[in-house]
Amino acid sequence: MSVDAETGAEAQVDDVAARLVAGSREALEEAWARWSGLVHTLAVRSLGNHHDAEDVTQQVFVAAWRGRHTLDPTRGSVPGWLVGITRHKVADLHAQRARQARDAEAAARESLPDTHAPPPEERLAARLLLADALDRLGEPRASAIRLALVDELTHEEVAQRLGLPLGTVKSHIRRGLTTLRRHLEEVTDDHA
Repeated sequence: MSVDAETGAEAQVDDVAARLVAGSREALEEAWARWSGLVHTLAVRSLGNHHDAEDVTQQVFVAAWRGRHTLDPTRGSVPGWLVGITRHKVADLHAQRARQARDAEAAARESLPDTHAPPPEERLAARLLLADALDRLGEPRASAIRLALVDELTHEEVAQRLGLPLGTVKSHIRRGLTTLRRHLEEVTDDHA
């Protein structure tokens, strides 16, 4: 590439950056057209799954739009900025997978037959107690927990199923599990 062509390409990238920071949707579309392949490739390499990589690619560009005020062309290029956002989104997904694996492992350990398993009446009582505790949570918190734990849906899938924002679903699940734990501890302490 000649020096003039290289300078022209840098000017185009700087122009996209300036327009993006200013809130130009056309600049976002241009950034998508130019660098979504880069973002997707990085995501596929890290995640090993095209579906997850597509989701991450979309999340990166949504985050880029929402955080466009953080783009500083004097500190780096638009593609470099997008790569940084991609790394964060991929790390978030890896952390989510690790949490889900730990939760599934813990649930599997709890559901393994125990030589000292309680009699069927006690297991039924425990299930009824849990069902009552879930009902006390109210909606949509109880549904979010059921979908996440019983149906083993991801937070994103729960959000889609319930038609709620992802952050709201995560909050409902986290707070709901905390409330359930407290309630079940209280009941266990009362009957001990």
